[in-house]
Amino acid sequence: MNPLRIAFSTLAFPEATLANATSLARSWGYTGIELRLIDGQVIESSLSAAERARVKQTVAGSGLDIAIVDSMIQLATENPEPELRRFLELANEWESPLIRIYGGQLFESRRANRVEIELAAAVLERVIPTAEQLGVAMAIETHDAFSASASVAELLGLVDSRWVGALWDTHHPYRVGESPVEVRKNLGSRVLHVQVKDARRSAEHKSGWQYVLLGDGEVPVREIIGLLAAGDYNGYISVEWEKYWHPEIQEPEIALPQHLKLLQEWLQEIAREQS
Repeated sequence: MNPLRIAFSTLAFPEATLANATSLARSWGYTGIELRLIDGQVIESSLSAAERARVKQTVAGSGLDIAIVDSMIQLATENPEPELRRFLELANEWESPLIRIYGGQLFESRRANRVEIELAAAVLERVIPTAEQLGVAMAIETHDAFSASASVAELLGLVDSRWVGALWDTHHPYRVGESPVEVRKNLGSRVLHVQVKDARRSAEHKSGWQYVLLGDGEVPVREIIGLLAAGDYNGYISVEWEKYWHPEIQEPEIALPQHLKLLQEWLQEIAREQS
């Protein structure tokens, strides 16, 4: 069984400074951080040199590893390459091995979709030399039009490089009807990062889903963890508690310790089952 490390996303801390967020998470037992917000603000590649240095120093002082830097880049948009290169440079400066990117929008027509996927693949091919030079890989999230792992896998099939892979968000493939086994088969060894969250169907919520504490929903997170532990995945499991987007959910002081405790319990149980 592969030892899986546990990180948290700073999306959980919309009202905290980075220093406070890292200090709290480290005290609870987290070992990695997924940088999405800095002092409650979405990361931008235009951060000044002084701000970049402060972020690096703050995280290093906490003893946390930067697992991934999250961008809002969509490949299927006009000229995403300059921003991709800027985020790769930012991640390199922060000693992160990954950046998160999105595939972009797709269309109802299968033929139009294929054109968009081919254009996205061409963007990645042009940026791969920069990624390799900087030592930072690009992880395409199962999200929005690419929520299905099959869509991400189709894109990855056109880009044969270890500098491009997938970010498996546990909720979205399940939401669109894919089982953990299907996702694992589709993405295989190309999974570079995993975000965990739990949810249950709810007619009262606009999206049709309500985010809940780990284990209180229907997303088969434990099964997913078991598949990862039994395979060749050696990246982080990152708790993505989306307090920034959903202010009604529990405070991070409740949710993050609860997620970590249950994940650790599951990992111990899975280790015994697989030994």
